[in-house]
Amino acid sequence: MNSKSDNYILVTGGAGFIGAHLVNYLVKHGEKVIVLDDLSGGFIENVNTNASFIKGSITDKELVNAIFEENNIQYVFHLAAYAAEGLSHFIRRFNYTNNVLGSVNLINASIKNEVKCFVFTSSIAVYGENQLPMSEEMDPLPEDPYGIAKYAVELDLKAANKQFGLNYIIFRPHNVYGEFQNIGDRYRNVIGIFMNQILQDKPLTIFGDGNQIRAFTYINDIIPAISNSIHLKQYYNDIYNIGSDKTYTVKQVAREVMHAMKKDVPINYLAARNEVKYAYSSHDKLRNTYNKYLTNDTPLNIGIQSMADWVKRIGSRASTEFRNIELRKNLPESWRH
Repeated sequence: MNSKSDNYILVTGGAGFIGAHLVNYLVKHGEKVIVLDDLSGGFIENVNTNASFIKGSITDKELVNAIFEENNIQYVFHLAAYAAEGLSHFIRRFNYTNNVLGSVNLINASIKNEVKCFVFTSSIAVYGENQLPMSEEMDPLPEDPYGIAKYAVELDLKAANKQFGLNYIIFRPHNVYGEFQNIGDRYRNVIGIFMNQILQDKPLTIFGDGNQIRAFTYINDIIPAISNSIHLKQYYNDIYNIGSDKTYTVKQVAREVMHAMKKDVPINYLAARNEVKYAYSSHDKLRNTYNKYLTNDTPLNIGIQSMADWVKRIGSRASTEFRNIELRKNLPESWRH
C-alpha cells in the first residue's frame, strides 16, 4: 500500500512502449512511480519492478479518482492511448472514448488534486497535411480521428490551465521506434510490423508505393527531455515537437530492417490507404529550451539494429486483429481478415 505522505508520479500507459522507457528513466533517477495500464497494448514484463503497477483503464472514472485520492500524485505523464492512426477512421467511438474521454478523467482528477504539472504525449498527427516541416506555430488541421482526439485534449489542457491553473506540457512525438515496441500490432508502428513479418517468414507489406516520408525517431533520443520536463517550470504551458530531423521513405526503412534482421524477403505493395504522405517536423523550439537533455539523432541503421537485436531475443508475436471495427466501408483489404 502506498503512503499518502509520499510524493508520486503517475504514468499512464507505463506498460507500453514509450511509457515503459519513461518509467525506467524516472525510477533510475529516484522518483516514486505508479503505473496505470490496462495491458491492451503493453506487457506486464515491460513494467519496472520498482514501480507500483495498477491494472486498469483511464476510461474507468472511479478507478482514476481512487488512485488520486489514495496517493499523493504530484505529476502526471499521460501516454495511454490507442494510437493506430490509420485504423482510427474505422473505430471512431472507441478512439474518442479512449483518447478523449479517458484523458478528461485524468485532467479532472489532476485539477481536483492540485497536480503540479500534467505532461501529455500528443502527436504530429494534429498537423494533418500541412506545409513542411511542421512547426508549433502552425494551425493544426488533423485529418483523421486519432489526430482530432489528440488535438481535442491539447485544447482541453489549455482551457483547464486558463480556468483552473493546471500546468501542462504537450509533446508531439512522431514515428518512435525501439525496444519494448509491440511488434504484434498489425495496425501501427511500421518498423515493428516489418520485423515481426520477417520473423514469421512473411513478405513485408507496404501501403501504396512506399515513397511516404517520415522522420523515424529512436526511443532513447526523446526520453530524457520528456522525463526532465517537469523540473523546468519556465517551460510549462507550452507545446514542443520532439523527434528526429532525418527523413526516410518507407521503402528505405524496409531495406534497413531487412539488413538488420539479416534476411531479405519480398515486399508486397498493397493499395494506398488514406494517410498523410509526407510528415516531419521542426525541432528548433525544443532545442532552444530542452537542449541540455537532447542527444544527437541516433542514426537509423544503429537504432534499427538495436531494436532488431531485442526483437530476435523476444521472438515473433501473434498479429492480433482488432475485434470491434465500427465501420467496414473503405477498410483496407488486408485489415478485413
